[in-house]
Amino acid sequence: MKKTSINIGVIGFGTVGAGTVKMLLRKRKDLEEKLGFPVVLKKIADLDTKTSRGIKLPKGLLIKDSNSILNDPEIDIVVELIGGTGAAKDITLKAIQSGKHVVTANKALLAEKGREIFRAAEKNNVTIGFEASVAGSIPIIKVIRESLIGNSIKNIYGIINGTANYILTKMTEEGAEFSDVLKEAQDLGYAEADPTFDIEGVDSAHKLTLLASLAFGIPLSFNKVYTEGITGITPLDIEFASEFGYKIKLLAITKQDGNEVEIRVHPTMIPKNNLISDVNGVFNAIYVNGDATGDGLYYGKGAGEMPTGSAVVSDIIDIAKLIRSGGKAQDSGIHEKSDLKVRKMEDIRTCYYLRFSASDKPGVLSRISGILGSHNIGIESMIQKGREIKKAVPVVMMTHEAREKDIVSALKQIDRLSVVSGKTMYLRVEGSDS
Repeated sequence: MKKTSINIGVIGFGTVGAGTVKMLLRKRKDLEEKLGFPVVLKKIADLDTKTSRGIKLPKGLLIKDSNSILNDPEIDIVVELIGGTGAAKDITLKAIQSGKHVVTANKALLAEKGREIFRAAEKNNVTIGFEASVAGSIPIIKVIRESLIGNSIKNIYGIINGTANYILTKMTEEGAEFSDVLKEAQDLGYAEADPTFDIEGVDSAHKLTLLASLAFGIPLSFNKVYTEGITGITPLDIEFASEFGYKIKLLAITKQDGNEVEIRVHPTMIPKNNLISDVNGVFNAIYVNGDATGDGLYYGKGAGEMPTGSAVVSDIIDIAKLIRSGGKAQDSGIHEKSDLKVRKMEDIRTCYYLRFSASDKPGVLSRISGILGSHNIGIESMIQKGREIKKAVPVVMMTHEAREKDIVSALKQIDRLSVVSGKTMYLRVEGSDS
């Protein structure tokens, strides 16, 4: 017998929770007309029952005790939106063990604890909906898991953190320092009071962990993702990048090469003629290359109350239709069937931007280029700015493709030269062939 309605319980009533609730309440009639059955928001649980979220709730809908949702036999889908990997994990597993389907926007939980969660879901024949965990309004999970299922994915790269992209955009447009733009982003609500996950690349690494597993069938490997943030980027590097015809973006990159997969997050120079270079502000964009489809670019708002709430509701509706049809739980797409290994960062090959602070003396450039050459690193182009006798001046080089291990080794040797002051800045260069 078909259920007459599908009942929802939301745990966590912050920004994304508020967006989800607004859509479920305001669109209830529209959804019922489209689906042919009602999707009912039965309960919302949050420790804060006093703060206004900009929506009038029916009396008794908002409660403090999440167990009231987890133990309610009438609730079919639990929406976990509290974040983190502690209580969120306990709530998610309890919901699964109670036979309830789960929808979550919690990329940290799935990237770090996902193996246990997805196994529990499979064992209990329930679905985990996690579209909202990556890139907000961009349905990238569905694209990779469903739309491109007939493809062998070759590589994925993109901007999947709006805070970092906002900061780099403002630094590029205004020539501003990182610290000044970060404070502005916090004042505007684009950055958290503790922005560590955003500016150090951790948030992007969580999301990339999920994308890499979906695309290549490898186990969730968050601890193997190379992660580097944007705190070291200066207006000077942005200026030099522009002179070479590039912009600097925090990119999440995963690609297959032979029997290995690269999974890395770091500031990256990409050509100005690459479409992703024009993705500005808090927007996200993800490039996917499949063997059948070729290149595809997916663009949209990557975070926020309504964009992410929309992705949550999309998963709710998909699961609601599944329940009504009596079908089996949806395959998560997260498998551990591939024997591909994660490539060590020292073994990646790409082009590099190098900025030295060198004395303006005869023979300095030949010493630097000699060390690079001895490490099999070729120089493609160079800029030297200004001349100040007895003072260090910036010398910038773009290399041909080289191995990371060789770059790191060469720079250690160069930085020990008496004619080089400070630590050499280097950035990886990608996307010139896209």
